[in-house]
Amino acid sequence: MVEAREFQVFGRVQGVGYRWHVMREAGRVGVTGWARNEGDGSVRVYAVGEAAALDRLHFALTQGPDLAWVERVMETPAALPAGGEPPERFIITV
Repeated sequence: MVEAREFQVFGRVQGVGYRWHVMREAGRVGVTGWARNEGDGSVRVYAVGEAAALDRLHFALTQGPDLAWVERVMETPAALPAGGEPPERFIITV
């Protein structure tokens, strides 16, 4: 069953390739959605996929690339896109 989750990642996650890490890992586990920088220095991630794939993505979010330092990841359930159709791919937004 497809579901949606939103993650907010805190720590040193901007300017270190973190969103590219998220996009790569989302593709690896089969999740679609987006990642964007927030004004408070965090990265917000919206992801749609099977529960097990979203769990794997959550773990990947705690790791980050080499230059990143993840302090914490907050996860909340999210609404599926209008019409229930998941995004076609995972993208980085501004």
